[in-house]
Amino acid sequence: MPCRLRPNLLLSLAALIFAGPLLGQSLPDRSEQAIVDHVRTQQAPAVALLEQVVNINSGTMNFAGVRAVSDVFQPHFAALGFQTHWVDGTPFGRAGHLVAERKGKGKSKKPHVLLIGHLDTVFEPDSPFQRFERVDENIVRGPGTADMKGGVVVALAALSSLKHAGVLDRLDLTVVLHGDEEDSGAPLAAARATLIDAAKAADIAIGLENADDNTKTAVTARRSSGRWQIKASGKTAHSSQVFSEEVGAGAIYELARILNSFYTELRGEELLTFNPGLVIGSTQVEYLPEPLQGKASGKDNIVAPVAVASGDLRAITPEQISRTQEKMRAIVAAHLPQTSAEITFDEGYPPMAPTKGNERLLGIYDQVSRDLGFGPVTAVDPRRAGAADVSFAADHVEMSIDGLGLKGGDSHTPTEFADLRTLQIQAQRLAVLLYRLGKK
Repeated sequence: MPCRLRPNLLLSLAALIFAGPLLGQSLPDRSEQAIVDHVRTQQAPAVALLEQVVNINSGTMNFAGVRAVSDVFQPHFAALGFQTHWVDGTPFGRAGHLVAERKGKGKSKKPHVLLIGHLDTVFEPDSPFQRFERVDENIVRGPGTADMKGGVVVALAALSSLKHAGVLDRLDLTVVLHGDEEDSGAPLAAARATLIDAAKAADIAIGLENADDNTKTAVTARRSSGRWQIKASGKTAHSSQVFSEEVGAGAIYELARILNSFYTELRGEELLTFNPGLVIGSTQVEYLPEPLQGKASGKDNIVAPVAVASGDLRAITPEQISRTQEKMRAIVAAHLPQTSAEITFDEGYPPMAPTKGNERLLGIYDQVSRDLGFGPVTAVDPRRAGAADVSFAADHVEMSIDGLGLKGGDSHTPTEFADLRTLQIQAQRLAVLLYRLGKK
């Protein structure tokens, strides 16, 4: 199946490519011009590096593969003066994380920037989608091309250009590359402890995801991603006795009441969604939350004694999550006759709430893009921005932004692709952004 760029991305790229910078536009700041010029020399080695890491399977549960991708990236960070170490993932049941740190030189206080990415993909060794493939001069297909080995390659091209221009020492830098972004380890607090600790020491967090794959947008807000489970119970009896005073409504009606009340009473709040992904009920029920599955057996003429539902909850602020959970608990507690139910909430990805700091960082990035001739960058609608690791850092830094990685499309599918034309765009933008942050 051929890869096809979405119309908005095609139009964006057409406008950017003929806007000037790729044809030699000059910048008034000599350091910025040196940075941009060096980024242009990085296209071939960057694509070669992308091919190398894409051809290493790093499905989340392929621990050896995740570590092998880390082993490829590690010397590139070391060559730029980063101190690197591997965080063992055994305590949270995953491969682990690569951390790279570099202190700027001089006694003055420098902005501390945290770059966030990941090494793993959704494609395990049994997937038929394994190899880097050139579709044409600009489009490459492969697992992790856009999501998000390409983002790490963009960061290395940008950092290399800063070092070449002699300005990398103006920043303190930490890079955290997770080995379990696509399937987080448990407990989640342990799996994200390294990132949270790094964020507490940083001023600014930048995510290297591909986000909505649009070169004209960046992410300043992401919704949370959490799960909930409901277990309803009722009295079992012959179906002819349902609704009687002794038997009541049964578990399935109780669960149906709860889900319908969620829909009628909670639906409509801006950026709040709650979706039941599995519903099951009968005389006998087997429910497994991981991987999510269920099995039921019974008869139509028996009032079901048990029913289970599992779903997700997405919100834009911690306050919205807390308020919604309380409303859900209250709905669950209003039982039908002779029934009971309880709801539990699992830990999940927190939201990246919109803040003035994030808006300010987007403004700086937008100006960088305009000055480079790539046009304006606006904030993507949070409904189009799924949960990501930057959310764990956002509450601990002054400013955060995401979506600065390589662009493409069809992430998490066997047609995932990256557009190599965006490598120059994204690397130049990131490099000049970092340079300007270091000047402030």
